[in-house]
Amino acid sequence: VCGGLVLWIDKQQHSKDSVFFRDGVRRIDFVLSYVDDKDGERKQERRKVYEANLEKVGLELEIEDKSESEDGKTSFVKIHAPWEVLATYADVLKIKVPFKVNDIPDNSEMPMNWLSTPFRLPEHIMHPEPDFFTAPFNKSKSDFFLIDNKDTFFPPSTRNRIVYYILSRCSYFRDECGDKDKKGIKRLLNNSTYTAAFPLHDSRYWKRSRDANCESERFSLYKHWAGFLSFFKEQPLNLVRKYYGEKIGIYFAWLGFYTEMLLFAAIVGTICFIYGFLTYDDNEWSKEICSEAVGGKIVMCPLCDKKCGYWKLNSTCNSSWQSHLFDNVGTVFFAIFMGIWVTLFLEFWKRRQARLEYEWDLVDFEEEQQQLQLRPEYETKCTNRKMNRITQEMEPYLPITSKCARTCLSGATVLFWISLIIACIIGVIAYRLAVYAAFASIMKDSPTTHLQVVGPFITPQLATSVTASCINFVIIMILNLMYERVAVWITDMEIPKTHLEYENKLTVKMFLFQFVNYYSSCFYVAFFKGKFVGYPGDYAYMFGSKLRNEECDPGGCLIELTTQLVIVMTGKQVWGNIQEALVPWLMNWWGSRKARSHPESLYSRWEQDHDLQGFGQLGLFYEYLEMVIQFGFITLFVASFPLAPLMALINNIIEVRVDAWKLTTQFRRPVAAKAHSIGAWQEILNGMAVLSVVTNAFIVAFTSDMIPRLVYMYAYQPEGEMNMKGYINNSLSVFNISAIPPANKPEDGENPFWFNSSITTCRYRDYRYPPGHEKEYSHTMQFWHILAAKLAFIIIMEHVVFLVKFFVAWMIPDVPSDVRARVKRERYLVQEYLHNYEVEKLKVQLSQNTHDECSCAPMIYPSLPKHEVLSECL
Repeated sequence: VCGGLVLWIDKQQHSKDSVFFRDGVRRIDFVLSYVDDKDGERKQERRKVYEANLEKVGLELEIEDKSESEDGKTSFVKIHAPWEVLATYADVLKIKVPFKVNDIPDNSEMPMNWLSTPFRLPEHIMHPEPDFFTAPFNKSKSDFFLIDNKDTFFPPSTRNRIVYYILSRCSYFRDECGDKDKKGIKRLLNNSTYTAAFPLHDSRYWKRSRDANCESERFSLYKHWAGFLSFFKEQPLNLVRKYYGEKIGIYFAWLGFYTEMLLFAAIVGTICFIYGFLTYDDNEWSKEICSEAVGGKIVMCPLCDKKCGYWKLNSTCNSSWQSHLFDNVGTVFFAIFMGIWVTLFLEFWKRRQARLEYEWDLVDFEEEQQQLQLRPEYETKCTNRKMNRITQEMEPYLPITSKCARTCLSGATVLFWISLIIACIIGVIAYRLAVYAAFASIMKDSPTTHLQVVGPFITPQLATSVTASCINFVIIMILNLMYERVAVWITDMEIPKTHLEYENKLTVKMFLFQFVNYYSSCFYVAFFKGKFVGYPGDYAYMFGSKLRNEECDPGGCLIELTTQLVIVMTGKQVWGNIQEALVPWLMNWWGSRKARSHPESLYSRWEQDHDLQGFGQLGLFYEYLEMVIQFGFITLFVASFPLAPLMALINNIIEVRVDAWKLTTQFRRPVAAKAHSIGAWQEILNGMAVLSVVTNAFIVAFTSDMIPRLVYMYAYQPEGEMNMKGYINNSLSVFNISAIPPANKPEDGENPFWFNSSITTCRYRDYRYPPGHEKEYSHTMQFWHILAAKLAFIIIMEHVVFLVKFFVAWMIPDVPSDVRARVKRERYLVQEYLHNYEVEKLKVQLSQNTHDECSCAPMIYPSLPKHEVLSECL
């Protein structure tokens, strides 16, 4: 007896870490949790009505009282969906299920497939499933489908998706006054009637479940997918899709494909950077800047009013050498290459996506989602109804006047926040202009205007650029945090009809905001800084203020653009990984600190998952947004930094495993959802791909010094010479110091020790006639030749890249031919098998009817012989 009692107690303890009801048979498909508080009676009434309605629908509930939970406060409602409920709603949601094994031979085996063997996972981990022909489930024809076991026919991800669909549409308010608005689990979570609603993980992530009937797929994902040591292995996408649903599976498929394609861009970018490093000694213009004979004798005009003194050209020696690493002939090649790479990436992804759509039964999903899956918020807030022309049923709708008003308010809010970003950027520009004078004044005592305390490589320009970039990054992060809440609020206000429409609207708002937020400072450095400066005696000022517009180094603004890009891109990636991994881990560690003192056997499966963080409806949205912003950095401004794809590649290798790790270990299991593509992000990527060609062409033409150098070498060098000697002297104009207005002259004590009255002229970066010329200080012909060459280069580069892009897009079909053939054959076979099924069913029914009639024939024709009775019956 004592032994049996011990075994019974042990079984009860072990059963707490289970995904089944207490009977060990019915699977827990969803869990609701709640805590009684001061408003308990009202919430208790809501829960009572809601749970009663769930049981009316057919769901089975089991309550875990708060006295049995580890904190003594939280109660849990475990939900099981029996076969009848699953079959009914699978029919409603048109979930595709198998009806026949695929008999089409698979010819997708690639030649030299053995090369990928080290990167593959074992077959049992990749979760290969028999390839079936599938069709939307029909409850009335359930014997048509391949149903071996009703308990396992629908996988857990499909089960929790069906249950969540029911939870989202079940009422919690007694309909005594005709009020039909109060329904759905989301509203119950918002008003704290329930504290959480989530499906269960099937096991602990670090070990398999003790239950032999449990799949322990979470453990397999953690071991073979979420570990960083598996970074070189393929992702088990089929298992990810089975466990988390197609929407999350598509994201990781896209992220993995993007990372693979980045490898090629990173290799070419690294080669271009190495080329710049190897041609270091051939950099004639940097040699001239650094030499005492040229750069040491050229006196430059002050870069700001009052606080900036005269300076020698060789003070920019280091920045000119650094600029050569990124501003060379290889940069032009790499800009053209990236324009073609981005086209290949998008076209090959379309093919990969089309294959996944077929393999994961998503080919016709969009139409189903648009017609059937209305958002519960839309159904509750839209009281007006009209006939749907397609379904011929009454459905809620939003009046056009209300929709226009909401859209206008939403657009005005977005414009306001974009204007706020632009105002912040103007503030950073004003900071750059103001602080440059301070840095120049501090550094004036050094013979080379370097800050000896910090190091010989810090110049006023570099110090200003780095500090301004850091301040800009901080502003970006603060504005992001503020705008996220605003974007969600105004999207909710618009009341989108479907989940797809909701995500698309939010995507556009967030991307527009972050595009301006992240890229505006780079656009300023690339296309505005140093372009509207004027010249000594006629400088341009910011909005008529006393802040003079910034000038570029004699070596150009490209190195500053590179600095800006590196700081913002690297800072965003590092901060993103810390925020994604460290914050959930710390919150989970703190939240489960009490439970860690309990034995594992008493720490139930639903309590373990309750202590994790909720993934949220927009969890995947922010992952896409992060990667798309990174995509913009490596395409829009890649001409200034060929190592950007390499940095993105390293980040993404980490990102895949960090996302997998946090999803598997730190978050509750998300509700499975379907998606046939990456949605609105596809069009955003296409737009950025086109814009990247334009921006890189303008960067090479106007931000770098590539075109002026080529014009000088081919048109202004002495005849017979094809080198860059004399380029620096040729690219600087001359101005009389005596003609500088008092408002622009340096104050007493601001000039360096070597400056004296014998120096009568200074140089500045421009192509203008010298003093004494009949066209004094107006642009020379060389200026117009260079401008014409820049415009010609932009036109030629854009046309070449766009022609190649369109040709490549035309050559590569969006859907592979074998996939197209398989889709057509599946549709044909579905129709054929359904027809044969109906015919066979009709034959059986007629045969049964005939048998019934014949069995009654002797009573109808008692006087006839037996053979005549049979003949009469037939």
